[in-house]
Amino acid sequence: MRRPTLALIPVVVIALVAAGCGSSKKTSTASTTASKPASTARTSTVAVKKTGLGTILVDSSGRTLYLFEKDKGDKSACSGACAAAWPPLTTTAKPMTATGVTASLLGTTKRSDGKTEVTYHGHPLYTYVGDGAPGQTSGEGLKQFGAEWYVLSPQGNKVEKSGS
Repeated sequence: MRRPTLALIPVVVIALVAAGCGSSKKTSTASTTASKPASTARTSTVAVKKTGLGTILVDSSGRTLYLFEKDKGDKSACSGACAAAWPPLTTTAKPMTATGVTASLLGTTKRSDGKTEVTYHGHPLYTYVGDGAPGQTSGEGLKQFGAEWYVLSPQGNKVEKSGS
């Protein structure tokens, strides 16, 4: 009895792996190929998170969103090296809101590189490469690329450390 059972285990495992890989591999390849453009085509979501600075705006991954005081209205003044350090929150679909975010404050603007950047209360939104984990706010109050950077409240206003 043991011998037939042991003999069947590799056959069953191979069959399961082949079935799993065979059906999902084709789908996975198609999904991977499709998801590369889809990841740039998917919508961005703006949410809120409680931090040491209070309740602030974050992206769908929980990364803190910032405003740049050098921006004029909804036009970004951050490109090149600035955008490498402060990646803009871009989308190719209508941005979405999570609970606690006011949909009427959410919008978009065209960047100089042609991409569409998400705005909130008229402010283009950025993440910061110095934030190593969701909810970190290490970019708060930094003066880089000619102006200061601040996290945003759910009302769309800058949050300053001294005001928290």
